Amino acid sequence: TCHGSGRVLSRSTAKKEGNGAKIRADLAKQGIYVKATSTMVIAEEAPGAYKSSSAVVDVVHRAGIAEKVVRTHPVGVIKG
Repeated sequence: TCHGSGRVLSRSTAKKEGNGAKIRADLAKQGIYVKATSTMVIAEEAPGAYKSSSAVVDVVHRAGIAEKVVRTHPVGVIKG
């Protein structure tokens, strides 16, 4: 029902505050692999730049818009 969780940081703020190489390394430690055109792209799309997906799904579920049936976990991210 929703295609994403929505941003909490603008792209420019995320790039200023983030370190793409560190974000890539942190995600790799979690078993999530990132392929991006640059580390700046990784910084602007950092997990911390977005609302919690779980929180967004909980709201949609409680509102009766959708029903939770399974939880997925990322294994890869591709940003271009």
